[in-house]
Amino acid sequence: MNITFVSNFMNHHQLPLSQALAAQPGVHYTFISREGVPPSRLELGYADMDRQYPFVLCAYASDAERRRAETCLAQSDVVIVGSAPTSILARRLRQGRLTFQYCERFFKRDDGGLPRALKDRVRAWKHFVRFQGRPLYFLCSSAYTAADIARYADYTGKTFRWGYFPPVTPRPGGAPPARDPATLLWAGRLLGWKHPEQAVETARRLRADGLRFHLDIVGSGPQQAALQQQIAQAGLQGCVTMTGALPAAEVRARMEQAAIFLFTSNKQEGWGAVLNEAMDSGCAVVASHAAGATPYLIRDGENGLIYPGGDAGRLYAAVKRLLQDPARAQGLGQAAYRTLADTWNAQVAAERFVALARALLAGQTPPVYADGPCSPAPLLPDDWYTAPPVQE
Repeated sequence: MNITFVSNFMNHHQLPLSQALAAQPGVHYTFISREGVPPSRLELGYADMDRQYPFVLCAYASDAERRRAETCLAQSDVVIVGSAPTSILARRLRQGRLTFQYCERFFKRDDGGLPRALKDRVRAWKHFVRFQGRPLYFLCSSAYTAADIARYADYTGKTFRWGYFPPVTPRPGGAPPARDPATLLWAGRLLGWKHPEQAVETARRLRADGLRFHLDIVGSGPQQAALQQQIAQAGLQGCVTMTGALPAAEVRARMEQAAIFLFTSNKQEGWGAVLNEAMDSGCAVVASHAAGATPYLIRDGENGLIYPGGDAGRLYAAVKRLLQDPARAQGLGQAAYRTLADTWNAQVAAERFVALARALLAGQTPPVYADGPCSPAPLLPDDWYTAPPVQE
């Protein structure tokens, strides 16, 4: 079976999945890179991986490579379309060829009004409405993608849980490393919709309660000056440190040292691979319900805590409970790691995807999984999460 994945460029988010697919028995795998890594991504620490792996075909490199890529797309049994023109979908589907869209949610903004609604309808028609009845399936790398699709089209039985699959660290016995239970971490680009200011507000309230802790905020971006001012005005310099941007390896090292990770993004966070990474490090995660990865990866109270996105009071209350109960935080972190090691990883995703694709190509009923990659994606509304009462 020939499987081709076409996207913008190879990166550390897609590499583990590509390696796992390439290693599947009976599979010939190709990743088509449509463009070189942009300088802005290189500045964020992305590596140029396009020439490092034998399964990568650089369609942008020359006319000959472009023609090879076109032939590969035309002849593949299965094509996964990521960040790529919808013309690729259209060509495949006109021929009745099995095709998957690998996509985050389609409608991330709440601007309201007729212009926004018209833009959403146009986007829906472009990406999926016009392809109804064709062999198009969706790898939903956001828990909200299936519901976005269902607003405008019927793809019943064609939407599957998916995501991003960073490497999972082998750990003897599955136990995350020991760490100071009072260490808190926030990491990401300092953007308004990621809400780093809520982490600082949590620190202000925790200090007012007289709790011992230290919060590291890792990242850079437009909100940096405002956060520095917020920290200074609250007098938090002794318990909050802004590190600026750090190399990926250093960010992971900070996660390995942190007991509690704050994931505060709103619905514009299509997935949020930082959540995978924090769980892999055995952090007890307090996660906004609105981020695309949260409903798939976090089982509230079992392997992390969920709070209503944007509710700074609920975020603070959850972090406070974990600081006051280090044993619970450690247990959540251990369960978080097991979630990735057992289910939400590239190896499981690749094995299940190949089984799914083979069944569809053969006209058979595909396997049904209860959870994890390739399990049916539920139609999850934005307001699905109901917070339990705050426990003082």
